Amino acid sequence: MAEEGKERFIKVYSNLPINVRKEIIVVIDDEPITWDVAYNEVMNNTKLGSRIIEKLINMEII
Repeated sequence: MAEEGKERFIKVYSNLPINVRKEIIVVIDDEPITWDVAYNEVMNNTKLGSRIIEKLINMEII
């Protein structure tokens, strides 16, 4: 996972209100992903985390 993408994600995530972190931000393989799930995947450097970062960048969310 590109460090720049991870840093961008963390910057946006850390500025979100706690209740917003429970909201769905993206759907991957028909699975809804919340900010909290995305955070766990990104921080653990998983393949899913990389896909989440890529999709969020393409959607201009981060």
